Amino acid sequence: MAEKPTDDVAARLAAAGSALSAGRWEEARDGFKAILEVEESGAALFGLALALWWLRDPVSSVRLQERAFGMFRREEDNENAFFTAMYLCLGYDMTFGNLSASRGWLAKARRVVEDCELDPLRGWVLLCEAVILHHDDLTAATEKAREALNVARVTNDVELDVCARSQLGASLVELGRTREGTALLDEAMAGALGGEVQTLDAVVLASCCTITSCSKAADVKRATQWIRAATDFNEKYGSPHLYTICRVHYGRVLLLSGQWALAEAELTAALSVGQLVEPELHAEALALLGQLRVTQGRVGEAEQLIAGYEQHAAVVPVLAAIRAVQGRFEVAEWLVRRRLDLIAASPLAEAELRGLLVEIELARGKSQEALAEAEALSAVASRLDAPAVSARSHYLLGRALAAAGNDTAARQLELAKTAFVELAMPYDAARSGFALARSIRASHEDAAAEEAREALTTFEALGAAPDADAAAALLREWGLKAVRRGPDALGGLTTREREILALLGEGLSNREIAARLFITPKTVEHHVGHVLTKLDLRRRGEAVAFAVRHMPTK
Repeated sequence: MAEKPTDDVAARLAAAGSALSAGRWEEARDGFKAILEVEESGAALFGLALALWWLRDPVSSVRLQERAFGMFRREEDNENAFFTAMYLCLGYDMTFGNLSASRGWLAKARRVVEDCELDPLRGWVLLCEAVILHHDDLTAATEKAREALNVARVTNDVELDVCARSQLGASLVELGRTREGTALLDEAMAGALGGEVQTLDAVVLASCCTITSCSKAADVKRATQWIRAATDFNEKYGSPHLYTICRVHYGRVLLLSGQWALAEAELTAALSVGQLVEPELHAEALALLGQLRVTQGRVGEAEQLIAGYEQHAAVVPVLAAIRAVQGRFEVAEWLVRRRLDLIAASPLAEAELRGLLVEIELARGKSQEALAEAEALSAVASRLDAPAVSARSHYLLGRALAAAGNDTAARQLELAKTAFVELAMPYDAARSGFALARSIRASHEDAAAEEAREALTTFEALGAAPDADAAAALLREWGLKAVRRGPDALGGLTTREREILALLGEGLSNREIAARLFITPKTVEHHVGHVLTKLDLRRRGEAVAFAVRHMPTK
């Protein structure tokens, strides 16, 4: 057994530990490093590992955790050895996507509990088993999470209760039992953020389960509300989205909510974690970035992003979308159908792929085949309690019905748009509105024009160039004015007008702009009027907003 630390080292360990608990990460890091220069201990190694994890250095953190485990075992500190093994189990899975290493550390954690008779910790083993089973056996994962929750009740372990409740909720959501699952996630998050737990890591795990589940179920509104509720936590400790898998799904939530620039930043950060990340997890982030590029009309860039990852399951939807845009519809359909045949029992994943099949058949002009696939998607949606899946089902069924000449299409598209607006998914709401405009043109010309213009505005604001082009073309086809309000509209401005617009975006008055450009305020007023006319804007404030959103930053 290792010697006990001296009084001085013990005091320094306590001080570094206090800094760690308070979220003063740099202070904790420096404190533990200084201790390790004097003597090595499991507590100092593990403390430094946690500080570095919060400071976004997971590679160094996991290496230190491995050293800490060995040291704890030599010190016969078996309880801390167990928790270190548990952290490694979760970290290798959720940060690096390495299931083999994760299972190895789970086995080691289980062995410590059994050999050292740490029966009160058995619930944490069950929790780790649930996390790993979540990948390929959702039903078994659900049962393990329930067992862990029951142990938490018996042992009165509040931390385990929050973590097990959130993991159980995540499995239920992915099984399509959304209402039941989200209720558990909401309760876990309330406890985590409400001070019920003492460790910050319980907040991280609950947040990760919530964000990941909301991403998979496209429950953007719930995710956004919890992100907003976690503002105080973020300001004090930093973002709880520390696991790579959580960052990837946080990026997807941002994509769905129309915050594309933030989404790109989050996904790019997820890709930079380090060399330990498994290709499959890397592929998930690349696939989402690729999907964003396709939506932006940058198909070549999307194809470059996923090059070398085409065989990964996460990449199949975006690869199929790329092939469809390229007109290679048979390849696109084959990719999706092959994945459907291989997919595990995940209703949400099945719904995503069946929706893609509808899109492919519509793109190739096969209305009856599209209608059949849309009806199959509706059957899947009817078995789920997932509002976003239901909304997408209405949207695609409406488009398929319209393509088949069925006059009930408008009702489905109206339901879709209403649902997507409620779900805070602006791009999908705009697509539904645009399809609705097409379907009601013959009977409601003014309403159709209004829907198309509204969709165009949203597409422009988001940067969805292909959709914006289609909306503008349709309006021109109808003999209506289709003014582009996004970055493309800048091409219609003179050099001086662009200068004026940029300065408007900086919040300058006409007099201040005049002084900056050495022209008269009257001339500035004249240029501002031209800018408003060319961009089809009604007032100065709209020009300011346009400049902030679309003018290139220096």
